[in-house]
Amino acid sequence: MVLPIPLLGLLAGIFLGVSSAYVFPSGYSAYVAVAILACTDSVLGGIKSSLHGQFHLGIFLSGFLGNGLLAMVLVYFGDKLNIQLSLAAIVVFGSRFFQNFAEIRRFILNQREKKDKIHSEEQTENGC
Repeated sequence: MVLPIPLLGLLAGIFLGVSSAYVFPSGYSAYVAVAILACTDSVLGGIKSSLHGQFHLGIFLSGFLGNGLLAMVLVYFGDKLNIQLSLAAIVVFGSRFFQNFAEIRRFILNQREKKDKIHSEEQTENGC
C-alpha cells in the first residue's frame, strides 16, 4: 500500500517536532496550538481526498497554509480585542478534524469489508 502524500508529511512533521530541541516561547503557544490543529485538519482532509482518488497538491497546500494562517490571525485579533476568537477556530477545525478522521476510518473499514466479501465470493466460486 502506498502512503498518501499528506500522511507522509504528517509523519515527517511529527518526527521533526518531537526530535527538535526548539521550544516556542510561551507567548506564542496559543498561536502554535491553533495552527497545528488547523494544519492537522488539512492533512486529514488531504488523506481523505487521497483515499477517494481526488487529491490535488495545489488545493492541499493552499488549504494547509491558508488554514494555519487564518487560525493564527483569528487568535491574534482575538488577543488584540480581548475576545476568545481562538475558541471559534478550535470548534471549527476540531469538528472538521473528527469528521475527516471518521470518514477515513469508515473508508478503510469499508475497503476491508469489500475485500472480505470478494475473497469469500472467490472461495465459493472455486468450491473452497
